[in-house]
Amino acid sequence: MENNRTDNTQQVRSSFSAWIGELREFMKGRFSLDEDQAQRDEVVAAISKGVEFRGVNLWVLIFATMIASLGLNVNSAAVIIGAMLISPIMGPIMGVGLSLGISDFDLLKKSLRNLTLMFIVAIITSTIYFFISPLSSNSSELLARTVPTTYDVLIALFGGLAGIVAQTRQDRTSTVIPGVAIATALIPPLCTAGFGLATGQFKFFFGAFYLFFINSVFIALATYAMVRFLKYEKKAFIDKGRERTVKRLMMVITLVTFIPSVVIGFHMVRVSVFEAVADKYVAQVFNFPHTRVIECNKHYAQGKKPSQIELLLVGEPLGGEVIENARTQMRSFGLEETELVVRQANTEDKIDVASLQQSYKELLEEKNRRIGEMASQLKRYRVTNVEVDDISREVGAMMENIGAISLTKGITFDVKGTPGDTTLVCVVTPRDPAAPIDRETLSRWLKVRTKVENVKLFVEP
Repeated sequence: MENNRTDNTQQVRSSFSAWIGELREFMKGRFSLDEDQAQRDEVVAAISKGVEFRGVNLWVLIFATMIASLGLNVNSAAVIIGAMLISPIMGPIMGVGLSLGISDFDLLKKSLRNLTLMFIVAIITSTIYFFISPLSSNSSELLARTVPTTYDVLIALFGGLAGIVAQTRQDRTSTVIPGVAIATALIPPLCTAGFGLATGQFKFFFGAFYLFFINSVFIALATYAMVRFLKYEKKAFIDKGRERTVKRLMMVITLVTFIPSVVIGFHMVRVSVFEAVADKYVAQVFNFPHTRVIECNKHYAQGKKPSQIELLLVGEPLGGEVIENARTQMRSFGLEETELVVRQANTEDKIDVASLQQSYKELLEEKNRRIGEMASQLKRYRVTNVEVDDISREVGAMMENIGAISLTKGITFDVKGTPGDTTLVCVVTPRDPAAPIDRETLSRWLKVRTKVENVKLFVEP
């Protein structure tokens, strides 16, 4: 009996182990990067070619910078996406990551040199454009490229991973590379930095440059990590002394470049988490029927200065006990080391909606009255020609000696430029100059017909 149980247990274990092995093989086959993988030398050659910055690449970068600047200027996301698609700036950044991964010091120098040159050309091009552009407003697309967030770091990291995986395939005509170019958005921050220089807003310049630096570093970091994951063979040196020197230098460059960026990335994550928790705290704790939070400023800790949540409230003022109770609830949200600053209106500062409505009503009535006065003045001073064709036929039927008539209505001004009454000037050409024309009758008739009291009548000799 015991032998049967032992055999059954061993069979179950054996079946389970076999199933685990099959699952492992299945997952390995599904997630393997060996399929369609290009040779190492082929990948290195392709990325090295993209690092080059001369001729076509130089002109394409200038054109892409101009297109992106135009898109930022007119606030067009579609134009900006087009500029990101044609920008060649991804090449040197991936070259930096690849060179660090395979210990190719010559490729690293070439990549850094061309990346620096690309940066300078893009900054100069965008600065010149925004300096001569008649549009200088801060559009939403410009403002979005001035403050990097945790999402920008993650986008750059995963975008860089997708980009290097696509580069290591034999078929590089897929949509991955264009998609990475759009997602990582390298050229718009450079154009925003140029806008900051052109308009003297250095906050824009440093914020946009910071975003470009973060994106570039994490794309290079992703490239480096994937190259090491694929176990690309490192470059061999004949001179062992030079090999040690190059490896030490590469290690220093790697640490100087990546470690601060990782620290910055973690700091941005902490800031984002703090802001999310602060928003949740404010939404749940400061939810009162007659009091509203109209402004919430969140300041993450800097040095010895603790984190702070600053609120501006309107409506019924909250008592001291209510605010103190809100402070005690901060511990349950993990905000025990955060200061809470509450600013609210006094009782006499309550918003009187009825008074506001009455004020707006009076203001609207005053505007309508002024518009009516201006319309009346405009009607008075407006110069228009009367219906000469109808009046000429009527005059011809009324007086036989009138051969032609000219009518003009206008405003009479004195020598000081003060407008007077409306005047109708009538010039009559008789059929027979020797025959008389009843001027008085014609003048009275014109006053009634044209509704103009002041009529000047002239008869050509």
